[in-house]
Amino acid sequence: MTRIDDIDDVTLDAALDPLVLALDVGSTASRGGVHDATGRRVRGLQHKIPHAFTVAPDGTSIIDPDQVTAEIERILDALTGDRRIGTRIAGVAMDTFAASLIAVDAAGRPLTPCLTYADSRSAGAVTALREELDEQAVQQRTGTRLHTSYHAPRLRWLQATQPGVVAGTAAWWSLGEYVLARLIGLPLAGTSTVAWSGLLDRRTGELDTELLAAAGTGPGLFSAPRDMDRPATSVTPARWPALARAAWFPVITDGFASNIGAGATDATVLTAATATSGALRVLLDGPAEPLPSGLWNYRVDAGRTLLGGAINDVGRAVSWAQATLRLGPAPAAVLAAPPDDATPLVLPYLTGERAPGWAGEARATFHGVSAATDADSLFRGILEGVAMTYARVADQLHPAAPQIVQVAAAGRVSNDQPEWLRILADVLGRPVTHVTRRRATQRGTALLALDVLAPDVPRASRATGTTYEPRPAHLEHYAQRRARFAEMYDALVRG
Repeated sequence: MTRIDDIDDVTLDAALDPLVLALDVGSTASRGGVHDATGRRVRGLQHKIPHAFTVAPDGTSIIDPDQVTAEIERILDALTGDRRIGTRIAGVAMDTFAASLIAVDAAGRPLTPCLTYADSRSAGAVTALREELDEQAVQQRTGTRLHTSYHAPRLRWLQATQPGVVAGTAAWWSLGEYVLARLIGLPLAGTSTVAWSGLLDRRTGELDTELLAAAGTGPGLFSAPRDMDRPATSVTPARWPALARAAWFPVITDGFASNIGAGATDATVLTAATATSGALRVLLDGPAEPLPSGLWNYRVDAGRTLLGGAINDVGRAVSWAQATLRLGPAPAAVLAAPPDDATPLVLPYLTGERAPGWAGEARATFHGVSAATDADSLFRGILEGVAMTYARVADQLHPAAPQIVQVAAAGRVSNDQPEWLRILADVLGRPVTHVTRRRATQRGTALLALDVLAPDVPRASRATGTTYEPRPAHLEHYAQRRARFAEMYDALVRG
């Protein structure tokens, strides 16, 4: 008999009910897929629509919320069109990239585009708020620093630059809330979605009144946070009769879903997310006490928080390097080669730094480039710089989560550049296990819904590949590189 943990997907006829339709809105695409009660993907019922953020040199990073809504509608059309499904789908769950912000009017129409996590135009407001507030106290309450990725600076910036829009705003929604409001008339905000706004008290689950006041707004303009055990039922969109029996779950963040999908469901497993952006995260029972200054700690439901730090440029740095340097067909060999002192030292901050330094205006810097430096060496330097950025987060994370025994790496960069995981293991100085299952974030969203719909059904285990051990011969080299990285960071970013 085939065990459920031996296969990654299943035919519709063999799928175990209840089925869940999981939606994942990422930085580069909207995706959807049907999963069975074990968490396996149903073969042939997956759909993807690429998109891209609109960016500009002033720090703009936006996307049209109606465009994303149309993408989700098309995905639902594609996934529910098979008549064999009938009404077997018992739940619809969605995650999106985190820290998105949209102003809507009383009719739920958008007054602004969707500001993404990478929009840094509110840097001046961050400076102002840091002068007015005790940032350390804010972080200990909300789990977040004052940064352009969060709502308080953005709201202050919008008041200064678009006062008419702010005056006409009836609600501030995340992208997922907007999509759900358009689909089913309910802007259901998961606890993690509200927490990623930077406005939620990580201990009480209430919005932080001091921060709201400093941002010039009040709690009445935000959706109440909902845990996954409170889906909306009796919702029957006429366009999708296959969803007539489905519960619709509050939208969650991709970071929370990614941890669950990678199998990092307790405090012993540290997830290295390696998508367009990245993160190191560990799931804790209750809040981290105290919270290290360089990290965040988001409340994700009534009993759990997620501790870690985010990195803006991971897959984005890889894509930029491949396009700009016009690399040849074999970058894997470049990453598999032994480390070299001639490799440029790179601060890989194309769109600013989040953890652990929270320098939103930081930009990429190359050191040690000479006439002998070629494109392959630059590529290697960029990927080493990304690994050292993860290590800076790991340094702060370890004292707050000492029970970690495993690092699980999941995401596009891990899958496309597995040789980079050898470098990551060398830089971190600990083993890194490659989680090979694609769409781990989407799977995590499905699993969280299944915890409510089918709590007693055994889940298919995660699919893993190689575990990369740190190579003793390389540890001293990277320790020296990390020290030089820190010196360059202090000189150029901290000033």
